[in-house]
Amino acid sequence: MSPLHAVIAVKDLTRAKSRLATDFAPPDRRRLVLAMLCDTLTAAGQVDEIASVTVVTPDDAVMHAAAAAGAAVLAEPVADSSDFDADQRLNAAFRLAAATVRAERGPVDLLALQADLPALSATELGAAARAARRFTRSFVVDHRRTGTAALLVRDRNTALTPTFGADSARRHAATGAALLEGDWPGLRLDVDTLDDLELAAAIGLGNATRAALAEIGWPNRCPG
Repeated sequence: MSPLHAVIAVKDLTRAKSRLATDFAPPDRRRLVLAMLCDTLTAAGQVDEIASVTVVTPDDAVMHAAAAAGAAVLAEPVADSSDFDADQRLNAAFRLAAATVRAERGPVDLLALQADLPALSATELGAAARAARRFTRSFVVDHRRTGTAALLVRDRNTALTPTFGADSARRHAATGAALLEGDWPGLRLDVDTLDDLELAAAIGLGNATRAALAEIGWPNRCPG
């Protein structure tokens, strides 16, 4: 089976995690986003089946953090996406990254992964990658059973066709992607709200997110 090439799309930090605005000041939210990305990249980088990770973003700080974590970096062309709504822009970024990876590496299998998975483990992600071998396209639903944590293509000539955003699990299923089932709580837990963050902390946060929250002043919510 061919190795996977992962793509991750990240918003500019001024727009990231708006639903945490009442809980974290803007500089702290930015720090948290970068830390969660770092933990996501760390887990992905430990999966033998993943041959590369590419982060697409318009944000210089995200580019720097991704490169420091060993990921390839792709600048999102903001001018080309300024007329899109948030979901359209996210999916355009994923399509750009997927097309760029295949242009550089030839036809390869793909993994579109959320950027905010601070409790993700390499074991979980590797298990999902192996489960996806049975399908041309498949996805992992998030902990709410409405969103998508990961979208996988295990066929070199099949398009990624991302439909991330609200109710994306239903839309990915409608495009023919198979639903992957497995006990992967960290993979399913993308963090958008304070409740999500507390659930992730209960599972076990990655080192970067734990450190960022401790610096912010959130140590009592980081068990361990």
